Amino acid sequence: MRAFKSIISFLLLISVMNVKGGDGNTDKIWYKQPAKKWEAEALPIGNGRMGAMLFGGIKTEHIQFNEQSLWSGDNNWDGAYETGDHGFGSYRNFGEFVIAFNHADSAKAYQRALNIRTGIHTTSFVINGIAFTREAFASYPDQVIVFRYTASKKGAFSGKISMQSAQGAISTANGKELNFSGEMPNQLKYAAKLQLINEGGSVSVEGNTLVFQHCNSLIFLLDARTDYKADYGSGWRGADPMPLVEHELAAARKTGYQQLLNRHIKDITGLTAAAVINIGNTKKDVLAQPTDLRLKKYATGGADPDLEEIMFQYGRYLLVSSSRPGGLPANLQGLWNNSNTPAWASDYHNNINIQMNYWSAESTNLSACQVPLIDFIVAAQEPCRIATRKAFGEHTRGWTARTSQSIFGGNGWEWNIPASAWYAQHVFEHWAFTNDKVYLQKTAYPVIKEICQYWEDRLKRMPDGTLMVPDGWSPEHGPREDGIMHDQQLVWDLFQNYLEAAKELGIDELYQKQVADMQAHLAPNKVGKWGQLQEWQEDRDDSDDQHRHTSHLFAVYPGRQISITKTPELAKAAIISLRSRSGNYGKNINTPFAVESTVGDSRRSWTWPWRCALWARLGEGEKAGMMIRGLLTYNTLSNLFTNHPPFQLDGNFGISGAVAEMLLQSHAGEIQLLPAIPASWAADGSFSGLKARGGFTVDCKWHDGKVIYYKISSVKPVKVKLKVNGETKIISSSKQ
Repeated sequence: MRAFKSIISFLLLISVMNVKGGDGNTDKIWYKQPAKKWEAEALPIGNGRMGAMLFGGIKTEHIQFNEQSLWSGDNNWDGAYETGDHGFGSYRNFGEFVIAFNHADSAKAYQRALNIRTGIHTTSFVINGIAFTREAFASYPDQVIVFRYTASKKGAFSGKISMQSAQGAISTANGKELNFSGEMPNQLKYAAKLQLINEGGSVSVEGNTLVFQHCNSLIFLLDARTDYKADYGSGWRGADPMPLVEHELAAARKTGYQQLLNRHIKDITGLTAAAVINIGNTKKDVLAQPTDLRLKKYATGGADPDLEEIMFQYGRYLLVSSSRPGGLPANLQGLWNNSNTPAWASDYHNNINIQMNYWSAESTNLSACQVPLIDFIVAAQEPCRIATRKAFGEHTRGWTARTSQSIFGGNGWEWNIPASAWYAQHVFEHWAFTNDKVYLQKTAYPVIKEICQYWEDRLKRMPDGTLMVPDGWSPEHGPREDGIMHDQQLVWDLFQNYLEAAKELGIDELYQKQVADMQAHLAPNKVGKWGQLQEWQEDRDDSDDQHRHTSHLFAVYPGRQISITKTPELAKAAIISLRSRSGNYGKNINTPFAVESTVGDSRRSWTWPWRCALWARLGEGEKAGMMIRGLLTYNTLSNLFTNHPPFQLDGNFGISGAVAEMLLQSHAGEIQLLPAIPASWAADGSFSGLKARGGFTVDCKWHDGKVIYYKISSVKPVKVKLKVNGETKIISSSKQ
């Protein structure tokens, strides 16, 4: 009877998991079968520093894990892009542990799920009338990953546990622990330990495995670390990792499972639930289907607004899980990596990728998650100064970077000369959204000013008095030459951010005048012969070019030099350029704009979010909505990871920021509500917790495409310019 009641409770739990929450937010992605493919099917958890991918196997549970500082390579400044043990290096796989259970390999009522609000992964199934439940979460407060296995019958767990290092260290078993430690060829030390806590039954050691017999429940605590320290002056090395691992595990064990769970949920939901959107209601028969089937149905043209909401929240969840204060920023794969030779070293690409990772950080109320990127920029300054002087002359002031960067100050591949200007935008935006004046004075302003000095020395004065960025490159399109628009726009953005920062602080008046003069003399954007926004100084754009990059549209988004209100002619030209890149101009000018018309090179996981945000800034809600559909249709895997291909997470991170731009904009000197929503969202909807520049938090509800309620709050009530339902007015914010 007890087993029967447990099964009924378990099935009721499943039915609840399939229903949309009453607050309009969709929390879970779920599946009816275990994962087989790491990249496409396994599900991620992470605490910002350490992450794991879970497969949910029935008889064999396979858990692969990472720690974000496990990198090969050296403090490499020479530009070589060797991604082996030395040179530039790469992000590496830390290891895995495997639990082999003695029970059957088939089950009834199977379900695995990831709650993207609480960060809890669950696997549930029934074997021979016994209901098995697994829970896993990665705790930021306690810096461990926690796994719990329970069953409806006592003594249901028997089996073996083994753990392997992906870097060659030998795993050993001792008591109720598995551990390994070692040293990379670059002398980076690493260590991992897995502790088992069992209720009932017994645990013994058999070689390098743990054997458990007839246990009622199992709890595993995992920690992994390296001796990496984000400090050039310390040679990028700190304390040995194992003592800290042991200390954190001992503290977690003392805290106990329930308190670990409570602390984790309180911490992570403070971030994941800080912003919520509701853009429509999916039909119940669609909601009842697992996520992989919903994705397939959506790809055939089906309506599923809740799936679009999931993508918004999933990107935020992944950022929370891979970028927390005190750690490194999210890399090309966030922090999840099962390879020692990942694509592009799973590095930090600064010609769009790492920036896109953070487009949602400020606007969707995750400012704390942007702190690791800012810390990374600050830590990289000195090695970047050295690399910059080596490349551009020993008396060069300031710094910039090559396209690929490592955690050891490494600069690899092509010089992305305006890289530091783009970094400066993120440094400034953190101030713009938070209004943290101490941060502006102590961190942001010195970084931005030094980068301005680099460009003060580098800009090239032309015969007509204009200033051009010399020897630039429109990533990743075209030759190196002077005055390419991408570079001009980035430097304009840098100067604008400097001027606003200096004015706010009331300092450096003479330098303000100098920067303002340089900005005024920058060679301007141009409109070409077929009405396009030119990519180069020479009018040679091809109207049938469907290149994946839209580098010359930086000024529209994430920049703010071009807007439909302040520069309408340039905005019109940007629309033509964006249509061209989407296969909707030139020979296809009379072909209807559609998801399907964006083909070939333009179907990349990260191109859809950028174009979504661009269309949103240009007031084109229908086209912005099509970009969401394109991402989910062509470049999203079953586990909702975005696929370039290969797999990389900038598409996931970027789409969250792009959706926010469809609902709220604040870049043009005003807060605008619903600037670009598609008709499919218009009937009824709401959002809460989105952020606007100036330190504002915004809530909004709409009906038939019109705002029917809004609330704009800030730490102190201030006057703010608001555009709502086509009307512009001045209001006072409410006190938070």
